[in-house]
Amino acid sequence: MPTDQTHRFLLENLDIRGAWVSLDTAWNALLAQRNYPPPVSELLGEMTAVSVMLAANLKQAGRLTLQIQGSGPVSLLVIDCDEQLRLRGMARHDQTLVPAPVPDLLGHGQLALTLDTVGLKQPYQSLVPLEGNTISAIFEHYLSQSEQQPTRLLLAARPNRVAGLFLQTLPGAHAKDPDGWNRINLLANTLKSDELLDTPVTELLPRLFPEDDIRLYDPRTVTHHCPRDPEKIHAMLRSLGRDECEAALHEQGEIHVHDDLCGHDYRFDATRLAAVFEEPEHRYH
Repeated sequence: MPTDQTHRFLLENLDIRGAWVSLDTAWNALLAQRNYPPPVSELLGEMTAVSVMLAANLKQAGRLTLQIQGSGPVSLLVIDCDEQLRLRGMARHDQTLVPAPVPDLLGHGQLALTLDTVGLKQPYQSLVPLEGNTISAIFEHYLSQSEQQPTRLLLAARPNRVAGLFLQTLPGAHAKDPDGWNRINLLANTLKSDELLDTPVTELLPRLFPEDDIRLYDPRTVTHHCPRDPEKIHAMLRSLGRDECEAALHEQGEIHVHDDLCGHDYRFDATRLAAVFEEPEHRYH
């Protein structure tokens, strides 16, 4: 089946909009060399599906970042995705983590949604407490509150694939069919994780909503995009100052910087560090 794609769709007779996503290559690239335990990769995978379906609505250049930070053994989950549907992300967790319900894994904490687009003087950020026993419930609660429209999310994750289905009423949907949203939710309840993960959207939607008029929009491709960015690291070292960097180099024998979000390592010996401070500063502006 086609993967690394997302489709928007509309249940025209009900004024209910939706989105579907399936990722394998992009998801596997994000996980490469991370060695996350299964409970962590499942949480991060479900968040990845949400981020793509939300970022697909960006109308101009920008980046949507979703972050869950909590007091539990999974202390941080971060996924961001730009308007071209290029995503990246990471998780932070205790090494002694064992499988547990989602509230126990995350603990008390907050969900942060940050939107940074061209034209904004500063990024828009929304912070809400974590409410819900699953990743889908946490985001359903947030979206229903922030967008003032009933929202449903179905998410599934395996080590090699993640998938998601998003449903939301449009304004006026209740007047068009007072029972439409309830009926669609009952049908959504019948969807199993394996079916969501393994069924192409062109088969899934007609099977799930056989009585409804479905307008399926063209697919968009999703990629993992997190290239090495040495200039960002050089700029960070320059901001610390040469004296501090050389002191750290003398104490440790090398300077090692790990980019958590992309998983890249940068190492500097005396020669490489000297080159950083000898390069023209205008390159970092």
